[in-house]
Amino acid sequence: MTINTSAILAAQSNDPSFESIYDELEWRGLLSVSTDPEALRKALTEEQLTYYCGFDPTAASLHLGHLVQLLFMRRLQLAGHKPLGLVGGSTGLIGDPRPTAERTLNSRETVAEWVDALRSQIERFLSFEGDNAARMVNNLDWMADVSALDFLREIGKYFRVGAMIKKDAVAARLASDEGISYTEFSYQILQAIDYLELHLQYGCTLQSGGQDQWGNLVGGVDLVRRVTGNSVHAVGTPLITNSDGTKFGKSEGNAIWIDAALCSPYAFYQFWLNQADADVVDRLKVFTFLTRAEIEDYARQVAEEPFKRAAQKRLAFEVTALVHGEAAAQHAVDASAALFGSGNYDAVPEDVLAEALSGLPEVRGDGELTVEDALVQSGLVKSLSEARRAIAQGGASVNGVKITAEGETVAAYAGDRKLAVLGRGKKQKAAVYLD
Repeated sequence: MTINTSAILAAQSNDPSFESIYDELEWRGLLSVSTDPEALRKALTEEQLTYYCGFDPTAASLHLGHLVQLLFMRRLQLAGHKPLGLVGGSTGLIGDPRPTAERTLNSRETVAEWVDALRSQIERFLSFEGDNAARMVNNLDWMADVSALDFLREIGKYFRVGAMIKKDAVAARLASDEGISYTEFSYQILQAIDYLELHLQYGCTLQSGGQDQWGNLVGGVDLVRRVTGNSVHAVGTPLITNSDGTKFGKSEGNAIWIDAALCSPYAFYQFWLNQADADVVDRLKVFTFLTRAEIEDYARQVAEEPFKRAAQKRLAFEVTALVHGEAAAQHAVDASAALFGSGNYDAVPEDVLAEALSGLPEVRGDGELTVEDALVQSGLVKSLSEARRAIAQGGASVNGVKITAEGETVAAYAGDRKLAVLGRGKKQKAAVYLD
């Protein structure tokens, strides 16, 4: 499904009720730590900054943690500042050290493929037009030809080992039985070089990232100062957590990916729809461009009428439309309404319906497959006699239509489609694929 990126970007704006972009970022809970808050506030208000955020290709897709950074970048761009989207073709070959264990190094070919994939995803969230058009950069461009001797002579001399080993991830690994390799230990220097290079090439004076990257962000600030004597900024966004303290951005232990092939738009929509009342208002602040007045109204609705889940529905639609396009978001709404309400199955494309039914029982048969046999084969009932009772009691349906007589075929209610939704009561569902 084609995503109309231009239309999505054109509809976005910052909230004019705030005096500055800094105030809006603060209200949305996006400022956890920065090198000099007051200086940054002044610079964002009085200057046009060039800023960057880096994304390492450690997987074939970005996930929701990266989406926080992409939206942070977009908000700054809407305020008139110039974004640099960096994909780490060199840093991705090394990998930011994890606190627990050494990374498995991916092949150069794999990293190159992932660089292209991430670049195309990042480009959908930024505008490449106007006087503050975004620019994409790859740190492999300035690191590929740097020799080991040049690296040690020109850059390594600015770093002190004592400070490097105090970084949280490094300290955790040094204290473990496995320790840390010199390869991963050097990662923080590579990231610092990015800031220096972008400062020299493009006048970049602000780097953003998650607060768990703070040690690396400050390393870049220090390197720029030591080499050039210039003061630059860094800002860390908070790590998003759920109200119960668990890590946000995963469903059943799996990351929620931006790529539709790894997380379908329907599954993506359902993830947001299932946000807890205690979390949904904060999610609206971070992940949507709704105004303060709109979000405060949803906060009131959560407090007064939580059973309507109005905030969750708006959140799910807005973020799904942002990532997958408005058409995909509307299909997800229609599929959800058809499966869990009184929606029209015909309004849902078959591929979307198949995504929505993923994980539910499946039955395959031809045009002669009866509803009774489908109920048994799906496991929604245990026997033909139970299937007949369900029909007699009005508890069986196909595509939302109640079955009233025995011997009816599923195909009779599927129209010209090869997929039908079998129902047992209001909640039990199964997919029926027809030959």
